[in-house]
Amino acid sequence: MKIYVDADACPVKQEIMDIASNHNIDVIFVASYNHTSTNTYGGKWIFVDTGKEEADLYIVNHVQKNDLVISQDIGLAGLLLKKGVIVITPRGKQYTEANIDTALQFRYLSAMERRSGKYTKGPKKFTEEDTINFITSLKKNLSNDAGDSN
Repeated sequence: MKIYVDADACPVKQEIMDIASNHNIDVIFVASYNHTSTNTYGGKWIFVDTGKEEADLYIVNHVQKNDLVISQDIGLAGLLLKKGVIVITPRGKQYTEANIDTALQFRYLSAMERRSGKYTKGPKKFTEEDTINFITSLKKNLSNDAGDSN
């Protein structure tokens, strides 16, 4: 198993590294060249072109069954679940075959509202509770019985 991180807007990079190092799991952060930083948190960093879907494409083309991906991109999650990849968000929500269709429908409806001129609020502010939920979810997925809990 490897952990891939859609790293451009990921607020839990240090938590990922801390937990992954306890499990001796490789972490690959994928980010666009626009998001280079001197703080790399460890792990392996892959920088891709700045196109809208470049990080997603890299992840889709390199993950393997039973890898884990951390991303808030619902479309990417839909593609990865078909490949047998575990997907969780930085807020700790796990996408599954049981909930991805609903998430994709809400994403579609929100996009339709924006196109019709309705502007909704963006995502709520990331909280300490979100970080705790993420840590709990990641640890659960990396535990020995992760395959039984999904």
